[in-house]
Parts: sequence; C-alpha cells; structure tokens
Amino acid sequence: MSKLQSVCEQSSSQANIQIGISSCLLGQQVRFDGGHKQSMYCKKEIAAHFEYVPVCPEMAIGMGAPRKSIRQIRDGETIYIRSADGSVDVTDDLNRFSEQKVAELSDLDGYILCAKSPTCGMERVTQYKIGTNNGTKSGVGVFAQKLMQTYPHLPVEEEGRLHDLVLRENFFTRVFAHNDWQNMMRSGVSKHKLIQFHSRYKYMLMAHSPAWYRDLGPILANIEDVEQTAAQYFAGFMTALKIRATRKNHTSTLQHLQGYFKKKLTGQQKQELSSMIMKYREGLVPLLVPITLINHYLTQFPTEYIENQVYLNPHPEEMKLRYAY
Repeated sequence: MSKLQSVCEQSSSQANIQIGISSCLLGQQVRFDGGHKQSMYCKKEIAAHFEYVPVCPEMAIGMGAPRKSIRQIRDGETIYIRSADGSVDVTDDLNRFSEQKVAELSDLDGYILCAKSPTCGMERVTQYKIGTNNGTKSGVGVFAQKLMQTYPHLPVEEEGRLHDLVLRENFFTRVFAHNDWQNMMRSGVSKHKLIQFHSRYKYMLMAHSPAWYRDLGPILANIEDVEQTAAQYFAGFMTALKIRATRKNHTSTLQHLQGYFKKKLTGQQKQELSSMIMKYREGLVPLLVPITLINHYLTQFPTEYIENQVYLNPHPEEMKLRYAY
C-alpha cells in the first residue's frame, strides 16, 4: 500500500471531510409539500466517507413544512423570492440567512445542492417575470449563489448531475484535493510544503490540464510572500481540476508513469502495461485497469516519488469512481 493510499484511507475512515448538503437530499421532510427528495446515493453509498452538514434555508428562516411554495420573480434587475400569489415575500429573510450561514461554512470541502430550488439550485433555476407565469431558466438559488460567490473554489455540484459518472468522479476528485489543501494550510503553509504539494499532484494536473500544470510550476519558482503565493496557486489549482480530464490526457499521463518502469519490467510486463494503456485509449477498458496495473508494479518496484502521486489514489476505492472512462 502506498503512503498516499494509506493517508487517503485513514482520512476516509475518520469521516473528517465535511460536505454541505441540501437537507431534503438526506430524506428530511423539509420541502414545501412536507416531503423530501432523498438521494440514496448520498445517504447510503457515500455517506461513510463524509461528515454531512445539512442546510435547508427555507426551514431555517421559519417557513415550516408544509408551506406555500416560493419562486424567483424578476423585476428589472431585482430578484424577489415570493409565493406565486405574492402573499409571502421572504427575499430579505433569505438574503440575510444566506449571508450569515455561508460565513459559517469555511471548513467545508464540497457542497451537494438540490436542483431547481429557488434557494439551492446551482443553475437553471426558473425566474418569472413579475406579474406573469412566464419563466426562463436563467436563475441561481439565493443561498447557492452566495455560497459560490463566497467560496469560488469550493467544489459544488447538484445531486442529479452526480448520476453522470464523469461529473461524479470530477467532483469528488476536487473534494478530496480541496481537503488535502485545507489540511496543509491548517498545519501551517511553507515554501517546502507548497512545492511538495505541487509535486504530489503533478500527474493529476497533467491529466486535467497540461496547460495549467505548466503555468502553476513557475508560480512556485520564486516565492517571496508564502501566503500570497499559496492563494494564487490554489486558485489556479482548483480551476485546473475543474477541467474534466480527457482520455487523451489520461493516456499521455499513463505513458509518462510507464517510463519510470522501463528499466525494471521484463519485456512481457512492459508489453502488458502498454497493451492496457492502449486498450484504455481505445475505450475498451476503464481507467481503473492500467492504474491498477501500475499500482501493482509499484509493490514490486517501489518508487517513492510515484507512490506519492495523488493521481494513482485520489479517492477511496470503495467509492468506485474510476469506472466512468
């Protein structure tokens, strides 16, 4: 087992990675009709790996359940949060709550939102023109918008989009990377730690964005103000990971890793690894197959630099996130 994998599994077992989540996704009966939108994936399949921080803005401001449904209503540049008949207006209350609550969430490493909600929707929330029932899907939930504005590099995703395996893997890769960064910052950032961090994420960055990998290195070349450099690096780092890794970039990354074994493997082993990488490139096997083979060869030919690459073990195997491509 690599050092990195050991750390990842220990972190997972302690369930110390906090993820914010819309309360209704955990089965809490907080929706306007007194129901919920329970996600079995969130509640059962991945819950053991995280500590959830559930939030329902509408219940938090005292609306109760059941209650009148509310919607976003646009009047010029102003957005109101009201019931369809206009008898309930919670615009100020929701804005005030969002401001206060988001300020308390700085320890989160990710957030899973409920889609289409006028408070929690990440995108495509219906906005109605004032005085009509004509709507356009151009809004963002009040609470979600404040969350994303305050923490622009926090991994945020809607529960429904997590059914897309590529989006799912990308989201949780960012969650674990965000947690890794936050743990480093809490322990006290230094030039050495920044360089070490970048070194461990070399191949992860290459898979997501070779351009960003090339740009991030020079940021650490001449560090004068550690805190300022860390902030600049983190912004670029999380931006890079948000770019979905492609099959082409994964293949190139795997071939770079293959190079570390060229003097250690037998001819048959080299052929086997090359074959698995090519089969992955052609879509015949998932990424997990060549990754597993590389990890297997690492047990036979330990190389500390490669063992410490986050790319090989970015999240717990139990989450089954590398079957997507």
